[in-house]
Amino acid sequence: MAEDNFTNVMEFILLGFSDLPHIQGFLFGIFLVIYLSILIGNGLLIFITITNPVLQTPMYFFLGNFSFLEICYTSVTLPRMLADLSSQQRTISFIGCAVQALFLYILGVAECLLLAVMAYDRYVAICKPLYYPLIMNRRVCIQLVVASWMIGIPVLIVEIYVIFSLNFCGPNKINHIFCDAPPLLRLACGNLYKVKISVQVAALMFIISPFLLILTSYVKIITTILKLPSTSGRSKAFSTCSSHVMVVCLFYGSGSTVYLGQKANQSAGLDKALALFYTAVTPLFNPLIYSLRNKDVIAALRKLLPKSLRSLNKETNK
Repeated sequence: MAEDNFTNVMEFILLGFSDLPHIQGFLFGIFLVIYLSILIGNGLLIFITITNPVLQTPMYFFLGNFSFLEICYTSVTLPRMLADLSSQQRTISFIGCAVQALFLYILGVAECLLLAVMAYDRYVAICKPLYYPLIMNRRVCIQLVVASWMIGIPVLIVEIYVIFSLNFCGPNKINHIFCDAPPLLRLACGNLYKVKISVQVAALMFIISPFLLILTSYVKIITTILKLPSTSGRSKAFSTCSSHVMVVCLFYGSGSTVYLGQKANQSAGLDKALALFYTAVTPLFNPLIYSLRNKDVIAALRKLLPKSLRSLNKETNK
């Protein structure tokens, strides 16, 4: 009886972009450039937040950890996608699919929680500036980062076990670019109501809850900023938050649509586009958003440039 609870499927086939056979090489080139850009851009942010003395603050400590998360997050999906585009084999073992889904969710939840932590950091800095060094001390910052990484792991292990304990009695072709719960559930047989409810509950817990914390923080931040007497003070306060708000909108906009706004008749093409957005496009834009809208980051990046390029930048800025 115990064996009946488990699938006989030994491997899955990730269809990915197999419906576009004539542009496989082009897609490989595009995603390779995107992946390398993510590694270089987020790697530079990590490097400057560690080595530059000006950036040794909680805000940049969290930014460096977020950039590291972005690299790990994209490395779960993009290398596999590149291999499928180059080899055309597209098969992934049952265990490999479960491991990919598990790491994807662990890292995705860690990003959601870390974005909430970064919003809380901005709230303390703007709303309680006198207590900021006391509240956001080094020990607290490390504890918040560790909690962001670890808090979702037990729940997500159980969720992945429940999903992959289903009976996959139909085709083993996943019409997606990586192993994900919504397309996997379409291949399973039997009564899936309880499983779908548990997936929705987990999504609500780890997507909506952090988002509500972010929203609450920014309501209080905006209220405090509007009370500032100085126009320059209000502008500076808004500028320190704008980059984080943009990243939150990009990440949550696509992620919540996939896991909370899922429709039975939603096309696989839309699923793939949204998945690419939160697994590739957002990590690509993250270093651009933070570097282009932050004077401290721009100054730190300029120090890494050769003197000739620095002098050229100075001339163009005149």
